[in-house]
Amino acid sequence: MMDSVIRLTALATALALAGCAATVAPPPASTLQTPAAWRTPAAGPGQNAGPVEQQWWQAFGDPVLSALVTQALEHNGDVRVARARVAQYRALVGVAAAGQQAVVSADTTPTRARQVSSVGTPSVTNVYQAEVQASYEVDLWGRLAAATDAATATYQAEQANADAVALSIAATVATGYLNLRGLDAQLALTEATLKLREQSRDLAKRQFDVGYSSRLEWLQAQAEYQTTAETVPQLKRQIFEQENALAILAGGNPGPIARGMELTALQSPPVPEGLPSELLRRRPDIARAEYNLLAINANLQATRDQLLPSFKLTAVGGIQSLKMHDFLNAPTRLWHLTGALAAPIFDGGRVQSQTDSVAAQRDQVIVAYESAVRTAFAETDNGLDAIARLKEQAVQNDARRATAAETLRIAHNRYRNGYASYLEELDAQRTLYSADVGSLQLRTRMLTASVDLYRAMGGGWTAGPSR
Repeated sequence: MMDSVIRLTALATALALAGCAATVAPPPASTLQTPAAWRTPAAGPGQNAGPVEQQWWQAFGDPVLSALVTQALEHNGDVRVARARVAQYRALVGVAAAGQQAVVSADTTPTRARQVSSVGTPSVTNVYQAEVQASYEVDLWGRLAAATDAATATYQAEQANADAVALSIAATVATGYLNLRGLDAQLALTEATLKLREQSRDLAKRQFDVGYSSRLEWLQAQAEYQTTAETVPQLKRQIFEQENALAILAGGNPGPIARGMELTALQSPPVPEGLPSELLRRRPDIARAEYNLLAINANLQATRDQLLPSFKLTAVGGIQSLKMHDFLNAPTRLWHLTGALAAPIFDGGRVQSQTDSVAAQRDQVIVAYESAVRTAFAETDNGLDAIARLKEQAVQNDARRATAAETLRIAHNRYRNGYASYLEELDAQRTLYSADVGSLQLRTRMLTASVDLYRAMGGGWTAGPSR
């Protein structure tokens, strides 16, 4: 009868305390709206949109670029740190899951003591004892499971973060390599132009020596040569620094970088296809923000339930004897089983304040998730528009260069035939050189814009199984 009363009392107490969980403020209403389409179509007239491949950098057709990206993904410091964090949080999942399992321990405590009896007679006593203890917390309200869920979601967020870091490094290496090839092309153009400027300077000097032209024209040709010559070390310095930056990104020491295809031979990959709604599953940074939201919600549940009662079972079994022979052969067996129901009655509002704090963190994570999605929309839209506008600009640049080349041809003929001063030809040379440099820079920007778009579209990333 007494046992029944105790059980009913414990059940009534648990039910009464079940309503004592901390209150949780509702999350803010979502303000996120997914656009139906991009502002700039993924494929213009006569263009075909292609899928976003995982190893998208191979689409440029340069094996040296592909090898450099592969090396960076293997040895880059940021990538290695991100992978180590994944291993760290994988271990923390095991720590959290262990809280749902029983804890078993064992100990032996042989004791030898000299004592005095009540009549003053000393005696020496030996006690041999071995004991096994097991304890287990019954997860009545799912608090421990929520803690494990929070750890699992955080681990998945770190996996997505490692993928985001790898995507960023691959894109940075590809952009750096393409910029390097652009600088190489500009240096080759400048060195070729310098030879032409040298020939023009020598011609102006000969004509000045024979009195055919003035000293002013010779000095102008000399100044133009020196201006072009000054550009060469500037470009070489930029190339040197770009090589060192790429070597560091690839996980090595500063040093030279191998070259593959020329800038003019590199082809931009197809414009990726996809709708804004698909972007939510194609970017690892958005997945990371989503997993962070799952983790904070689970953590909020575990924090809120701290006010609910906990029920723990403890079992202890062992053997004991006063003699070693009896301890090994016929010891006395001891055991006890305990069930404990515990619940906080007054904590000064500590758990409620902790719950409010975690709820505020949840609201921050919600806003961060929405911001990450909006940023992804903007980056993709900007990438699509950049490629479209750069192609339009390339058409005008080609026309400008053709005009500059024809202007130089006419100015050169007029100067050689004595109908114009050298200043006209000099201006035409400057215009053509500027158009050629602009053409190379524009081609580089078009290639790097493709990299930016592939990064914005997620780089072919897909959420894989837990690693």
